Order: sequence, then structure tokens, then C-alpha cells
Amino acid sequence: MKKNIILFTVITAILVLIVVRLISNHDQIEARKTEKTDLDYVTVSVSPVTSMKLDNSLRLVGSMDAWAEVNVPAEAGGRLTLVDAEPGQVKQQGSVIATTDDQLKQLAVRQAQLSVDKLQKDLVRSKNLFDGGTLTEQQLEQARNSYDEAVIRLEQARKQLSDATVRAPLSGTVTKKYVEQGEYINTGSPVVTMVDISRLRIKMNVSESDVYMLKRGDKAIITTDVYPGVSFEGTISFISSKGDEAHNYPVEIVISNNTIHPLKSGTFAKVEIRFPATVPALYIPREALQGSINDAKVYVAENGKALLKNIVVTDATDQYLRVISGLVEGEQVIVTGQVNLSDGKSIKIIK
Repeated sequence: MKKNIILFTVITAILVLIVVRLISNHDQIEARKTEKTDLDYVTVSVSPVTSMKLDNSLRLVGSMDAWAEVNVPAEAGGRLTLVDAEPGQVKQQGSVIATTDDQLKQLAVRQAQLSVDKLQKDLVRSKNLFDGGTLTEQQLEQARNSYDEAVIRLEQARKQLSDATVRAPLSGTVTKKYVEQGEYINTGSPVVTMVDISRLRIKMNVSESDVYMLKRGDKAIITTDVYPGVSFEGTISFISSKGDEAHNYPVEIVISNNTIHPLKSGTFAKVEIRFPATVPALYIPREALQGSINDAKVYVAENGKALLKNIVVTDATDQYLRVISGLVEGEQVIVTGQVNLSDGKSIKIIK
């Protein structure tokens, strides 16, 4: 029993000491809060409200796509007797890529040609007989129809023979090859894939706030990391009339390729679209802004004090905001030191 009393007494004493220490610490903290820590002034730097004309430009990033990419199919089935295409090979439009066995098709053309030749002679003979009165008009018409049908069959046979040869539909580079000589191929099966990179499309997504500044035909300056210091000229060829859920609009720029600095499909591109210089207006550095653009304030240096002003501004460039109202040319807006400022605080301007 005596031990319990002693233990209780010790615990009570410890708790009392803790409470006393907490109260003491609280009083010290409150005392420090009331101490005067503000300096008599705040050191700041300023920049004048300036009237100027800015060269406005829009900078975007996109990727290059080939002007055209096509799978070249076989127009006729059969055994491939020739495949003249390899990945990386440049083919001119109309050049032969492959041929299928066309022996029967050649015979069909010869047979159709013989039929046309015979029926053409029959038609001439029938005309002469009709002119001589020994052939009826119905018989002459029948001879003419027979000749016309033979001409159609000849054209069909020639088309089938032509389909046995696969030709390049455009001038470009072979990127994929699907068949080898000697294989049997079905009609419509792909033979090669070709791309035309004589021109390239740069595809981008442009925000709603920027897309309304663009129009088809606007020029663009293109640069890449592949050729540092080299620029290319492009032209806006397409602006979508519909944006996505994030209010971004697809835009395409066309750029001509060249042999000195050849470009490839898939290359990232930096795009700059320059606009005419703006009319003169008042501008301040972005660093001066307090709050947001929608609720803009700035500190103005006046008679050795910082005065907080409500202003109206809008975006201009990465460095400047355009002043709509609230400031006049020549006023000194504070651009550094604002964190320690309050309205009416004394300041010292450093250069």
C-alpha cells in the first residue's frame, strides 16, 4: 500500500512538471510572435511599364508523317515469275514491282485479237453487201454487234494481261516486302508497302486559344534536333473544324523534303508560326504579376513605398503581359521582393 502511494506521488509530480514546461514554452512562443521582426524597408527591383510592338509567334511540337503510304496489291493471282523490289529501294511511278505467270493471258489476247480482225473484215464485207442491196439492215447490225463484242473481249483480255504486272502506283521507297519470286499469290494480296516522302505532313494538336489565330496557307518555320541550326519552310494545309474533348484541334503542315538534309517519317519537329507585329500597347514583365491573370494585381513603386494596384491584363508572350487598364506608361512595377511586401510598405530599389 505504501509503495502505491509513493508511485502515485511520483507520477503526479512528473505530470505537474510537464504541464509547467508546456505553459512556459507556450508563453515564450507567444512572446516571440509579438516581437517586431519587420525591417523598416524591403529591397526590391523594378521595371517600367513600357509601350512597344511585339513580334508574336506560336511554337508547337509535332511529328512528321509520309505524304502517302500504300500497300501495293496483286491485281491477279498466280505464280510470281518476277519480284523486282527490296526494302529501301526507290521505285518510280509505273515501274515494275512484280509479275505473275501470264502465258495463258497472252494467248487469250492473241485469240481475242484474231477474232477482232476476222469480225472487222466481216463487218466491211457486210457494209458492202448492204450498200449493194443484197444484205438487210438487220444483218448489218448483227455484224456490227459481233465486231463490237469482240473488241470488248479483246480489251478485257488486255486488261487481264496488264493485271499480271504489278506496278508502282507512286514514286517512293519500298518499306516492306511480303513475297518472293516463285510463290503463288492470290488476287488482292499485298506485294510491297511503299511510302512517298518527297513531301511530309507534320501533325499537331493546337489548343482552342491558339487555333483561331491560324489559317490555311500560313507559313511555318520547321526545325529538328536531327539538323541543328537548319530550318525548313512549311505551309498549313489543314485545320480541323472539330476539336476533341480537351478542346485541341488537329492541324497539319506540309513540308517539302530535300536531298541536302533529307527527313524521314516519324521525326519530331519544332514548329514556329510567326504573326505580324502587334499594334503598340503597354506591357509589363510576368514577374510583376500578383495573383492570377483573371484577378491581377501588381506592386507599384511610388515615393519610396510599394502600392498594391488592381489591374487588367491579358497573355502576350512567355515574358510579357499586355496591360488593358490600371497602369500608365513609365510607372515602375516591382518585379522582385514582393514576398515581403504589403500595401504601403517602405522599399529600397536596387538596380
